[in-house]
This record gives sequence, structure tokens and C-alpha cells, in this order.
Amino acid sequence: MKKTLWFPLLLFLLGIVGSCANSSSRLRDGYYTAEMGGYDENGWKEFMTICVNNGIISQVEFNAKDIGGFIKSWDMDYMRTMKAASGTYPNEYSRFFSSQFLEAQNVDSIDALAGATDSRGNFILLAQAVLKSARSGVASVSIVPMQPPLRTGAHSE
Repeated sequence: MKKTLWFPLLLFLLGIVGSCANSSSRLRDGYYTAEMGGYDENGWKEFMTICVNNGIISQVEFNAKDIGGFIKSWDMDYMRTMKAASGTYPNEYSRFFSSQFLEAQNVDSIDALAGATDSRGNFILLAQAVLKSARSGVASVSIVPMQPPLRTGAHSE
């Protein structure tokens, strides 16, 4: 009789421990934003906002803004110059990285894209910051320290 009481109790306790461990990795619903701590050498500050709905990332916005708030992917002159110099441009790589993040719900499998090496690195840092905020439920903007560029050039993104 005593053995039969221990088994349900053990299952109950394992369930409690399992749910506590799981709740710390669960994303809380809301909007979470992170931005780089400064402007890059081309005058852009990258940022990311995610929307979490029912514990799942439902939207991802990754972009950059200049000091006046103008959005990088709207800058047609910059797009043409960058496309010619590196083979990609902000609207293309921001969608590429964001779709992978949305699909995987983590940053472990964000593929590289030629011409967007630095932006991929910043994307991963920003994604880690918004995930941390979403796990804690703190919706204030996270500031991510600037990293040195991974490569040099007129348009090393």
C-alpha cells in the first residue's frame, strides 16, 4: 500500500518541477524591442521588434534607422549602392533573417547571407535580447552593446 502512494506523489512532484522549468523558457505575450547601443559607421542603428502571441513569435521586424528616424529599407539610394557593392540590400536581408527566426522560433539556425555579415551578427544579438525580454515579460527596450564590424568596406552590413 505504501509503495502505491509514492508513485502518484512522485509523478505529481515531477510534473511540478517540469512545469517550473518549462515556464522559464516560455515566451510571454506582448511586444519586445531591442536596439543596438549606437550608430554604425554608415549612420544606422539596427533594431528588432517581435510580437509574441500565445507563447509563439508571430511577427518579427528587423531594420535600422538613422539619427532622424528614417528607416534603412526605405532608402532607395542606399539600396542601389549596397546591392551593387555587396549583392544584397537591407530589405532583402532583413526579410531573409526575420523569416528564418519566425520559422525556427530561435536564433540557432539563422543562415548567413553574402553581403550582410555584420547585420546577421547584429540580428542574432538583437534576437537574443528580445527573447530574453519575452521570457521575463519585461517590455522595455533592451540596448545591445555595439560589436566591432566583422569585416571592412564601404558597405559592410
